[in-house]
Amino acid sequence: MEKFNGTMVVYFIIEGISDFPQFQILIFLLVLLLYLITFGGNFIIILLVCLDHHLQSPMYFFLSNLSILDIFSSTITLHKILITFVSGNKSISYAACITQMYLFGSLTCDELLILTAMSYDRYVAICNPLRYTLVMNWTVCSLLATACWVLGFLEIAPLSGLLMGFSCYRSNVINHFFCDPIQVMKLSCSDTSVFNIVLITEISVLLFPVPFFLKCTSYVFIIMTILRISSSAGRRKAFSTCSSHLTVVLLLYMTLSYQYLFHTLVDSVDYTKLFSLFNTVLLPILNPLIYSFKNKDVKSAFKRQLRYFNFFICMPYVNRGPH
Repeated sequence: MEKFNGTMVVYFIIEGISDFPQFQILIFLLVLLLYLITFGGNFIIILLVCLDHHLQSPMYFFLSNLSILDIFSSTITLHKILITFVSGNKSISYAACITQMYLFGSLTCDELLILTAMSYDRYVAICNPLRYTLVMNWTVCSLLATACWVLGFLEIAPLSGLLMGFSCYRSNVINHFFCDPIQVMKLSCSDTSVFNIVLITEISVLLFPVPFFLKCTSYVFIIMTILRISSSAGRRKAFSTCSSHLTVVLLLYMTLSYQYLFHTLVDSVDYTKLFSLFNTVLLPILNPLIYSFKNKDVKSAFKRQLRYFNFFICMPYVNRGPH
């Protein structure tokens, strides 16, 4: 462990998930497996939305955006674990660390905003179904998605600028598996009061309450509309279109709340790593699983594309005929 007496650092050392050498191979294989499942599951969702015209609707358009975010987010945070095992090099340059923190924070903000757009889409679909195609046209959907992406990247820019302004560090060893901003801030011997104020303001005012309030408002109207449906079958069908989205929202907010709002209550890096793993590994895996296993449209589209694939694979052999 490299100690510094209040000096600027050129690179950081990422300790990783565990310090025990005997677990490194197991951790590498597990992370690689989970990453491949994350990439494969979300990539299949993107392909299905692009290829199957039954899924080319606003709901699945936003779902494909969510899958893109999950692929990018897991790649940004997990790639260092995989590279470290192969190369044995745990170091990451100062610029790369700042870039990783900025991209991870931006993609997390984008996910919160995309989920908010998805809740608005469900609100229009259930509460105003006759005007759904008029309200949620492709121009509106494209503008909403673009706004979510742009706002997410702009939202984190002030925090990244403040992190770049830290002039000295007590140590360059980050006890985490990626450059987590909270852990980097704890290493700094610079004045972090402004960073803390901006962080708390962004999280407790802009990032969490505003999107969360919009989601809650949408679901209040959705639940009120569902309760007014006379048939139980109709209520089940209406609620089934929202249950997957609501599950993902609750899981994401619970993990992020602990990571960045309540992390001071239990000052344990191990717990922080655990929740970070859940946020960066398990949630991106759960998203395609939740949306596919509970969604008949996605399962039907997957079967259709599988049949088309088998048809084109078998076609050359059929055309040859018997010799």
